[in-house]
Amino acid sequence: MNRYSDGKGGINFLALLRDVIIVGAMLILFAWVNPFQTVPTGSRGVVTQFGAIKGIEAEGMVILPPWQSLTIFNIRAEEAQVDEADGSTSDTQPVKVSLTVRYSISPDKVSEVYEKYSHDGNLSSYVQTATQEVFKAVTAKYTAPDLIAQRQTVSNDINAALKKKLEIYGANVINIDMRNFSFGESYMQAINQKVTQEQLRLVAENKLKTVEAEQKQKVAIAQAEADATRAQADGEAYANLKIATAQADALKVQNAALAQSKEVLELRRIEVEKIKAEKWDGKLPQNIYASAPIPFLNIGGGSK
Repeated sequence: MNRYSDGKGGINFLALLRDVIIVGAMLILFAWVNPFQTVPTGSRGVVTQFGAIKGIEAEGMVILPPWQSLTIFNIRAEEAQVDEADGSTSDTQPVKVSLTVRYSISPDKVSEVYEKYSHDGNLSSYVQTATQEVFKAVTAKYTAPDLIAQRQTVSNDINAALKKKLEIYGANVINIDMRNFSFGESYMQAINQKVTQEQLRLVAENKLKTVEAEQKQKVAIAQAEADATRAQADGEAYANLKIATAQADALKVQNAALAQSKEVLELRRIEVEKIKAEKWDGKLPQNIYASAPIPFLNIGGGSK
């Protein structure tokens, strides 16, 4: 017989309702007394018993008795946005900046942070307040021009000071991004004017350097042309000197040859005259030119 039949062909609703209530109660009881819990990656599980912390569980499966509860506590990197943090430089110039601070909770500080500051690992409000205070303290050490010129140093100082300040909250600073660095309107106008003047100065310097380079190029070209002309003149002079030297040497050889020729001719003439003298019979010739008589002078005495 069907347990839900009333024996008259109908349904026993009381029996059915009783079973539904029993199953529901068993499910609720099982859910309440379920000892298996899971701590996801990048988190810690805070085990509490009647509100008191009993332990910190790492990632993975956790078995707990029904009288204890598990709260998931995030230790991943978190971001805190600080919009328009304001401060004042040492020369009393107001300054504003927006910052993004990335931080995480130290795993060994989870119990302390859970007890004092946050049940889920979100410390954004504490980080924002600490960042504002640190920014004011750091900017007060710099003048406005130094704050601009030494921005990386300022960022390092803020980072170091904020790390020290957030240690009391159990947080580690990962990095800090600064953006929208701005001063008062009048000072920004002065900076823009200075930048414009600096750009004009650089343009003038570049133009001057261009002109100087062009002048140096012209001087170099003129110098090269002068050197080439001088080298050509030196070459021509050297060539002319060599030609003159060669001509002089030729004249010397020619004169020497002529002098030697004269001496040879004179020697030959003397030899010829000697031969003639040896062959002369002591008689003078009767005619010089054809039949013309040879004139003689009477040297012994004159006519009376």
